Amino acid sequence: MSDWTAFGRVDAEGTVYVKTAEGERIVGSWQAGSPEEGLAHFARRFADVVTEVDLVEARMGSGAADASHSLATIRRIRGSLAEAHVVGDIDGLTARLDRLAESAEAKAGEARAARETARAEALARKTQLVEEAEKIAAESTGWKSAGDRLKEILDEWKTIRGVDKKSDGELWKRFAAARDGFTRRRGAHFATLDSQRKQAQGAKEALVAEAESLRESTDWGPTAARLKELMTEWKAAPRASKEAEQRLWERFRAAQDAFFTSRSTVFSARDAEQRGNLERKQALVSEAESIDVDADPRAAQAKLREIQGQWHDAGRVPRDVAGGLDRRMRAVEEKVRVAMDSAWRRTEPSANPLLVQMREQVAEAEQRLERARHAGDAKRIREAENALNQKRQFLNLAEQAN
Repeated sequence: MSDWTAFGRVDAEGTVYVKTAEGERIVGSWQAGSPEEGLAHFARRFADVVTEVDLVEARMGSGAADASHSLATIRRIRGSLAEAHVVGDIDGLTARLDRLAESAEAKAGEARAARETARAEALARKTQLVEEAEKIAAESTGWKSAGDRLKEILDEWKTIRGVDKKSDGELWKRFAAARDGFTRRRGAHFATLDSQRKQAQGAKEALVAEAESLRESTDWGPTAARLKELMTEWKAAPRASKEAEQRLWERFRAAQDAFFTSRSTVFSARDAEQRGNLERKQALVSEAESIDVDADPRAAQAKLREIQGQWHDAGRVPRDVAGGLDRRMRAVEEKVRVAMDSAWRRTEPSANPLLVQMREQVAEAEQRLERARHAGDAKRIREAENALNQKRQFLNLAEQAN
């Protein structure tokens, strides 16, 4: 530490003086000890002031201090030096404080300019947000996306600081008005849409009612033509609410399906393809009946599985003969099952492949059902489901017996 005592003296009466460029001035009195001790006491006071100045300068240099606050502190210290009860280099400290004051004033000016810039940018950004909100309120018809955007604008609005209270209040009024206007316009739109959907629902209910009245008709040509006209009218009609639209569509489609399924059943009974299917199935059932089950039950089962695969792929036959053919085929299946069951009982369970084979049959039946569902053929689906259920029953019986 510098020897600040060199800038003072104590006279014979104990009066303490500090030396400055303008001359000496009294800073206190010392009666408690030697003159040297008195000078040291007042020098320590000066050192405390210097320490405070050092801290101000250090904080300014690091950028941690607010320039305006630093300037106020500098001016306070500078103003107190003229009457400070200290001994030290008051002139040097005054010059140092003057330099720090100039630096602090410059930094304070920069800070003010930065605040003004930030305030202007904040004002400009809030103005942009308000203008965007007003445009959304006046023009947007993308109700969900527009509503989401207004929420985003509000969230960003809350993060923007620094706008003066008057300007901020005026901008907020514009934003709130825009948001309210959008809400009213959206509400009016959906009210109109709801009214339109109710009208559409009434129109489609009338179409459904007429379609349902035709589902049992056997006047095939005119009814089919009218149902096609109803479908055209359905497509041209506005949409009802989502729930009502789905419910009415299911009824409308069910009525159509019922009619066209009935017509298809009647027509297919006279179709040449069914006659060909009948011939094919008759040949297959005859082939199945000719299988020598007793000679080799396992080979008989394999042959029957091959025939069954062709049987299910052969397609539909007239109803009046389908039952007889099915009964004949089931009789063969039962015969093979009995033979395999007998053979299986004579074999150790661990060595018997019957369960594996029957599970494979079930898997194949499941695949045929999947293909039928993919094709959308209701008749084939029913046949495949029946065949699968039968094979699962046989498999269950075999597993239980095991």
